[in-house]
Amino acid sequence: MAGKQDLHPVGGLRLGHVTGSPVYVTPSWFLFAIIFSLAVGPRVDSIEPGLGAWKYLAGFAFAVVLLASILIHEAAHTIAAQRLGYETGPIVLHFLGGHSTMLAESRRPRDQFIVGVVGPLASLAIAGVGFLGFLGHPTGLIRAAVWELAGANLIVGAFNLLPGLPLDGGLVLRSGLWALTKNAATATRIAAWCGRLLAILVLLVPFALSVANIYEVSTVNSVLFALVALTMWTSASSALGRTHRDAILNRMADIHVRDLTRRTLTVPDDLPLAEAVRRAHEAEAGSIVTVTADGRPLGIVHEGALAATPQDRRPWLATSTVTRALTPGLTVPADIGVVDLLKLMQAEPSTEYLALEADGSICGVVSAADVDAAFRQSAQ
Repeated sequence: MAGKQDLHPVGGLRLGHVTGSPVYVTPSWFLFAIIFSLAVGPRVDSIEPGLGAWKYLAGFAFAVVLLASILIHEAAHTIAAQRLGYETGPIVLHFLGGHSTMLAESRRPRDQFIVGVVGPLASLAIAGVGFLGFLGHPTGLIRAAVWELAGANLIVGAFNLLPGLPLDGGLVLRSGLWALTKNAATATRIAAWCGRLLAILVLLVPFALSVANIYEVSTVNSVLFALVALTMWTSASSALGRTHRDAILNRMADIHVRDLTRRTLTVPDDLPLAEAVRRAHEAEAGSIVTVTADGRPLGIVHEGALAATPQDRRPWLATSTVTRALTPGLTVPADIGVVDLLKLMQAEPSTEYLALEADGSICGVVSAADVDAAFRQSAQ
């Protein structure tokens, strides 16, 4: 059993690393390997009769060989990105293939073209080597294996060159559109919509082959086509969503935390809650912060906890009973932009944050609801 340090956050098993980037295989790949072994077993038996149950082991071994070829494909992306000066994340191998990770967006169209195209080229190179092996090994199970390996990598390489996100060909298309339009967002939108169109075509492939009497696609293969189409559609939609979000964030670039803070009342933490609320209404304050005798902030009154506290109990409860203690992640500089604030909010989720001036004095409380409202207003 692997130790915790060998597990990917999604539950994958760590196999090792490629030039510093960890490689994980998810449990879904083992499901693929089982299905693949059961499907290939009868064919192995027809080539090498008498293997018995060993034919399934041969099928599993071939699944491992396919896994290695997918790893080479993804490693090509990772190595190319590193050579161009980008930091890379994990390589994850799963039921439908695999994916590698760049931790930053491409800085130039040329970089994206190189990173995108090397994966399919690696698969096509493996296909070429496989075909040469097929010609050099006239009979037997090995000949059939290298033929299947060549065919699989030819399909993977050619399919990934199709022009639509999230395929590698989509990155190549995006790089060209980016260079042509000088607008990365426009390039992403076009490449993502091409990806959506390709997803629909992939979904229709089994139906089209059956109607044209070209090939009768099995139920299992139809399900695989549907899974691939769903993955492509979802990923292309995510790319469109990120582009839309980035456009909104660009429009919010001039908004700072100070612009979103509510008027804030400071009170001693042992002040009766009813009195704190009365003072806040009187001062027209939208938030309450408890402080020490020398003015050091202690906590923010939680709106939900306050609303859940019955009116008849408030005179007998200290304000501190409905506050959230000010841990480091709940205080933010008042002069930072909303984009930086969103990053801090992701690291430390909360409903309210205390904005502090450069000298440590209280600027006010910024609410997650108010940030969300500003985001939605910018989206209109």
